[in-house]
Amino acid sequence: MATTNETSAQWRTTIIISSSLQNHDTCRTLSAQQHRIRFSDSVEAGAFIFPRSGTAFLLVDPQHLPEPLEESGLTERIQKFVQVHRNCFLLLYSPFNGKKELQVWAQIQHRFFGSNLKILPVRNGAQIAKGMLTIAKATSKPHVDRIRERMSLARAHVVETSPVWEMLKDIF
Repeated sequence: MATTNETSAQWRTTIIISSSLQNHDTCRTLSAQQHRIRFSDSVEAGAFIFPRSGTAFLLVDPQHLPEPLEESGLTERIQKFVQVHRNCFLLLYSPFNGKKELQVWAQIQHRFFGSNLKILPVRNGAQIAKGMLTIAKATSKPHVDRIRERMSLARAHVVETSPVWEMLKDIF
């Protein structure tokens, strides 16, 4: 039987990546893992799209944003990204958590609270690749079906072994 590491190493997928990220470390990491990479000028700058799982990631580096965040155009970029992709993640790249990084994070969370945007803080290229691949794999078929089945079995097991359930059985 294959171990978890062996099965995750065998998983390959197609990734559409913004041409602006062509020389990014994460692209080299994904290529080294033999994923099929397609670069596109038509996707949002900084975007990674996993068509098979229906997930999209937008990489943002707070260090490269102009000082007043409102004037950077970031909010509009994220808003457009959220409207286009139903299952979207913001990769907030910050090798360290300085005041500016935390301020950007807080403003984005406040602005997009209640939307389908999920924020994933990352510190380096390896974390970017690992985070994206973990989420993309977990949301792609047949893996999502397997996860749902395991969750259902776990829930049934908890209910069956619950002392409260035993007490209710005795009452009725």
